[in-house]
Amino acid sequence: MTTVRSLLFVAWLYLSMAIFAVGLSPALILPHRAAMGVIKGWARFVLFGLRWIAGVRVEFRGLEHRPTGPALVAGKHQSMLDVIAPFAVLPDNCFVMKKELMPLPFFGWFAWKTRMIPVDRSAGAKALKDMVRHARARLAQGRQILIFPEGTRQEIGAAPDYKPGIAALYRDLDVPCVPMATNSGEHWPAHGFRRTPGLVVFEFLPAIPPGLKRAEFMERLETELEAASRALLPEVR
Repeated sequence: MTTVRSLLFVAWLYLSMAIFAVGLSPALILPHRAAMGVIKGWARFVLFGLRWIAGVRVEFRGLEHRPTGPALVAGKHQSMLDVIAPFAVLPDNCFVMKKELMPLPFFGWFAWKTRMIPVDRSAGAKALKDMVRHARARLAQGRQILIFPEGTRQEIGAAPDYKPGIAALYRDLDVPCVPMATNSGEHWPAHGFRRTPGLVVFEFLPAIPPGLKRAEFMERLETELEAASRALLPEVR
């Protein structure tokens, strides 16, 4: 039964992309707010289908720590859901994404319109400089910049592998960094189509204040984010 429900949800997910991308494509020529509204509506549509088709509920905790103005959000990355769900609760989310995703239908079109931050990971130091430059501009617009410090989705239980991009943004933007823990991979794995019924939690943790030394910041971020994400998993983990 789980397999059937998972397949139905995958069909729902990709059909919703087509419906929103084509049916609401006029938003691409409207102001930023309209295009962001489409993304937010799509995110809620996906969460609705995830619950009622696949039996996966999504809960947001620590909303008192959720940034509503310019801030840096560092999220644990276990699933594609980590990219979708924050749009439902962050006022003007802007995430750091792989440049290769920009040509994709829906994601690419609306990512370009809403000025997400594409990163060419093959460009080395130049990629970091470009990311910081774009992030500074988005921050000046009052947006919340979401980055996944590990750069890509990780299987549950994999050793943490935090990249230097988060440290560069933290240092140069000089804003608080809000860790966002999750157990999303427990019910929407990093790979494969199966969605396991249960509760996915996204938990905003207290902000790490700006101004810490690089090593201190990285140690604190990894320690707090990993501990909070592990705490959301079953005890057998």
